[in-house]
Amino acid sequence: MSGSSRLTAARREHELVRSAADRVDLLVVGGGITGVGVALDAASRGLSVVLVEAEDLAYGTSRFSSKLVHGGLRYLATGDVATARESAIERHLLMTRIAPHLIRPMGQLLPFSPAVTMTQRATGVVGFALGDLLRLRVRTPHAVLPAPRFVSARAAARMAPSVQTDRLRGAVLAADGQLIDDARLVVAVARTAASLGARILTRVRALGLRHEGASLEDALTGERFDIRARAVVNATGVWAGALDDSIRMRPSRGTHIVLDAAALGNPSAALTVPHPGSISRFVFALPQQLGRVVVGLTDEDAPGPVPSVAAPTEPEIAFLLEVLNRALRTPIRRDEVRGAYAGLRPLVDTGDASTADISRRHLVAVSEGGFVNVLGGKLTTYRRMAEDAVDRAVALSNLPAAPCRTAALPLVGALASPSRPRSDLDWRYGAEAGLVLTRARCADPREPIAQGIGVTRAEVEFAVRAEGAMTADDVLDRRTRIGLVDDDRARAEAAVAQLVAETLADPD
Repeated sequence: MSGSSRLTAARREHELVRSAADRVDLLVVGGGITGVGVALDAASRGLSVVLVEAEDLAYGTSRFSSKLVHGGLRYLATGDVATARESAIERHLLMTRIAPHLIRPMGQLLPFSPAVTMTQRATGVVGFALGDLLRLRVRTPHAVLPAPRFVSARAAARMAPSVQTDRLRGAVLAADGQLIDDARLVVAVARTAASLGARILTRVRALGLRHEGASLEDALTGERFDIRARAVVNATGVWAGALDDSIRMRPSRGTHIVLDAAALGNPSAALTVPHPGSISRFVFALPQQLGRVVVGLTDEDAPGPVPSVAAPTEPEIAFLLEVLNRALRTPIRRDEVRGAYAGLRPLVDTGDASTADISRRHLVAVSEGGFVNVLGGKLTTYRRMAEDAVDRAVALSNLPAAPCRTAALPLVGALASPSRPRSDLDWRYGAEAGLVLTRARCADPREPIAQGIGVTRAEVEFAVRAEGAMTADDVLDRRTRIGLVDDDRARAEAAVAQLVAETLADPD
């Protein structure tokens, strides 16, 4: 790393002034996983880079995923081998080189119960086997992702204690990659880009793009200014059409619900339940940090104006519960749902009847205005999307860039010799776990920020001193995931707000 990876309010202010005065090689608009990936790719090639984001890092779609780094099982089921292979390659890179500290293998359990038809069982077994062939093809070690295997009914019930055991005929267990948190991945990519000289400017809104720059507004002061750049990349996802009216997006809403892990018997594997009548769509109950299980997800058309934050609907919540409960011994009630969230997939409109039929492959194209749009795709393949976008920008503007090197570039916090994490801090921060505590100045750094919530006061301070958090919402909703449960948010909000204010008033 050539410089500091720390993102702070003071650094933002300093780099905002510099950016308004300079001309840079590349301006990136959008602070989700695609935008920060583009910034990292370009900075690692030796280009000068500015990234602007209207809100906060991971504010939009990127924090609302299933938190899986997956090998594309669904795409195999629909015959999209190219997308499945690309997913398997990128999963391999993430789990072995780029971010092994943020991703761990997650068992996925498909029960052979009355809720799963014989056709769905057979298709699932074949799909898992084909997925494992892809794993072998891209050389992901068995130690990183175990091969699928059959397990007994007793073993299945031990891994997923809430599963229906009546007439349970065992299960098939496969493995995929699970992020400790999707928003943490975005922040880690952004900080790695910053360490290579990229300027990461949140709360800066793009008002208009052109081939060699953009008109911008500082959301904190209302001041308007221009940035000059040799090339521009629009990486704003579902909001891309607001900056290029020729783009036709077809947003798809993916809704998840949040349950207490105890309500499902504290499972150690993800319960996988096919949609009724489908061989390619599933509802997953995925164990998470902070004692939660996330259940998802839907795939619903979301026409009309794109909201700042998508809202789950009651019919979607009811659907997730209905499918999940088909596989459970004791159904989960609506009043046991602790939280819900929804994200909008940035799909390119291809005229298909259903968003489920639209390809998840990404698209990189030059707009009539001369800037590069990067559209579609998914979290797992962000690095490849970024590489393609930077390649196009480099060719378009004849930028003096080295070849892409992000396939072998570890993110901040990655361990040189990964070992089994010993604590939640290890999973969240990797090699920086010790720094979170040793560099904390707050009182009682090891204490939980609120009773019953597994986030320490030191982590809140670190979010402000190193990860670009500027408000309590940044911490609650994006640097930690306390805000996914309204009750947790209410208990922690005052303490978080006070500690954020204290830290901002005591800069390094």
